[in-house]
Amino acid sequence: MAGAVAPKRQDTRKFFENLSGAGKSIGVLTSGGDAQGMNAAVRAVVRMGIYVGAKVYFIHEGYQGMVDGGDNIKEATWESVSSMLQVGGTVIGSARCKEFRTHEGRLKAAHNLVERGITNLCVIGGDGSLTGANLFREEWSGLLDELVQQGLISEEAARTNSVLHIVGMVGSIDNDFCGTDMTIGTDSALHRIIEVVDAIMTTAQSHQRTFVLEVMGRHCGYLALVSALACGADWVFFPEMPPEDGWEDNMCQKLSENRADKKRLNIIIVAEGAIDCHNKAITPDYIKELVVRCLGFDTRVTILGHVQRGGTPSAFDRILASRMGVEAVLALLEASASTPACVVSLVGNQAVRLPLMECVQMVRVCVYMLERQRSFENNLSTYRLLSYRKADSELPNSSFNVAVLNVGAPAAGMNAAVRSAVRVGITEGHKMFAVNDGFEGFYKGQIKEIKWGDVGGWTGQGGSLLGTKRTLPGKHLDKIAEQIRIHNISALLVIGGFEAYVGLLELSAARDKYNEFCVPMVMVPATVSNNIPGSDLSIGSDTALNAITDTCDRIKQSASGTKRRVFIIETMGGYCGYLATVGGLAAGADTVYIYEEPFDIRDLQANVEHLTQKMKTSIQRGLVLRNENCNENFTTDFVYQLYTEEGRGVFDCRKNILGHMQQGGAPSPFDRNFGTKVAAKAIQWITRTLKDSYKGGRVFANSEDTACLLGMRRRAMVFQPVAQLRDETDFVHRIPKEQWWLKLRPLMKILAKYKTSYDVSDSGQLEHVTRVRPKETNTSSTI
Repeated sequence: MAGAVAPKRQDTRKFFENLSGAGKSIGVLTSGGDAQGMNAAVRAVVRMGIYVGAKVYFIHEGYQGMVDGGDNIKEATWESVSSMLQVGGTVIGSARCKEFRTHEGRLKAAHNLVERGITNLCVIGGDGSLTGANLFREEWSGLLDELVQQGLISEEAARTNSVLHIVGMVGSIDNDFCGTDMTIGTDSALHRIIEVVDAIMTTAQSHQRTFVLEVMGRHCGYLALVSALACGADWVFFPEMPPEDGWEDNMCQKLSENRADKKRLNIIIVAEGAIDCHNKAITPDYIKELVVRCLGFDTRVTILGHVQRGGTPSAFDRILASRMGVEAVLALLEASASTPACVVSLVGNQAVRLPLMECVQMVRVCVYMLERQRSFENNLSTYRLLSYRKADSELPNSSFNVAVLNVGAPAAGMNAAVRSAVRVGITEGHKMFAVNDGFEGFYKGQIKEIKWGDVGGWTGQGGSLLGTKRTLPGKHLDKIAEQIRIHNISALLVIGGFEAYVGLLELSAARDKYNEFCVPMVMVPATVSNNIPGSDLSIGSDTALNAITDTCDRIKQSASGTKRRVFIIETMGGYCGYLATVGGLAAGADTVYIYEEPFDIRDLQANVEHLTQKMKTSIQRGLVLRNENCNENFTTDFVYQLYTEEGRGVFDCRKNILGHMQQGGAPSPFDRNFGTKVAAKAIQWITRTLKDSYKGGRVFANSEDTACLLGMRRRAMVFQPVAQLRDETDFVHRIPKEQWWLKLRPLMKILAKYKTSYDVSDSGQLEHVTRVRPKETNTSSTI
């Protein structure tokens, strides 16, 4: 690992004083329905636990294995979790256990744990599994007393194991748990759904068919609603919001209008628990019969079923599960006798710990349903804005022209953002204009009005359909100002990478000279490199991460077959090491070299020695990622040749430069939805700012806060003046001066068995559920 030599003595001492697991035993189990990413969580718990000196035990087959004991509870080793990261489902098994629901069953489970000295449990499952774990904890002292009375354990054993600590991680593809933005498995399930929808769209278009797709979600419609957003479905049904009477006519009218607009297919998505306002089930077959009867459309039904639970976990789920697994071990080590059982989760981009029972109770009472209603209302209103075209007479009366352009390198999700911006803009009453080929097309006058139907089907398409160039506006300000005047442009939305950010700085700086630039301007970050100051995430980076992860999975499989082989992989990113670092975490890399963490020849030699030691174990393969600009002298060829020479007789090497495949392909569900929601918020900001700056019959906006970047900062989406972000930027290397993901590097090193210091000051602190989400304001809002 670059820079992963032995840390300074004081850092090591501080780390082990606060986080030593010596003498502690941790049990990890998966329970309830399986979800992709559970294995990544198990791997992280095992490796972090062993790293801090604790013993870690697999509890196979969930609570059933805990009750049955014997070989179901086995000590885990570092090597035993190798190759788990990319495997779907749960390798240690999961089972429903009626016996654990009885007092006798929990007594057996307690006996089996005490026999092995396990007083720390990490439970990965849904609310039922976590509720059972909490009950087990509450009964623990009483169960130990019973075991002493029955002579099954000694009083000394009861004293030694007097407190049971529990930390939960939510593994559920339904995303139906309170207090967390995403549960482990949800993103992967969306990948499966979108893969199917994208495939179905081609055949549906060929035959002008209507397809009704049933997705999972008996009580929660998250998968249905978000997949409808991600693919631009014509209609969606889910249990939280039953349609009102007359929905049949409304749906058929919508489908008919879409066909009249020359749309050759219709997609309807139904959650398996969908009901109408009379609590009657809405089934795919009923919808098919209705469409055939009323419209005569050729209609087919596809039920996705357990396909949604299968397949490899997405990059997002691997990273989420790995972060949560490490956080779970930290929470167990820091727990005291009075610490309540907690759940580790993610809110925005930040790890948090929440009292387990507060979360469960919020799931089960109507207060939570009201919170969910508001959350779903937000998602649903976005979906409706983009799917239901209002009649011209219903639109607000606006005289504003808004221009949209892509700037910089193409990024998957740009088209989803443009579609969202155009349709929300039209709904807000604006006339929308598309600028082709970025600022270059702007000064050349490649500007034309873009209508609602022009962006149909854009959501799932990769690249940039508007065209995008890296040209900056600075040398063409006169011509751009002229085009703004000719087309009477009142506001600008720029979707792009670092060039878009610099371009917005140049335009806003020229406001003193050109009145034409005194209009609201907002930028939405879209670049695979994720190197834009003011935002933790960019549109396109998730798709690139999945491309890297998929390739690394195949490469690791190749290396496993040939044995004793190390692959050197070069990733994109310019000087930003985000793709290399986070891709390395998702793919289980041994070493990652980046510009932000300088390294020298001694580090390279230490990394080779580390791999040499690894080849003596049962894991006889290696994966090394290198950011393309991490060091001008230690090139990919140099690293490859060094590893080849130093590893001679122990391992051989291969190299692979991933190149532009990281920019291509269909956007991931995350990038589709992120692009859709962020662009919608940007247009809504433009509408508000236009109203505020319209005076004397014209728009005049020249204050700092009228040229903004919309980015995710930890938990919230924030509009930030680009002028204020200047001091946060390293313009020479085109990266932010501070980058949140650098805190993931120690985690990645630990999971690769490097000794390193780990800053726990940023780990999640116990919070209450009601405090998790910030209130939405004009300047900040959660997605």
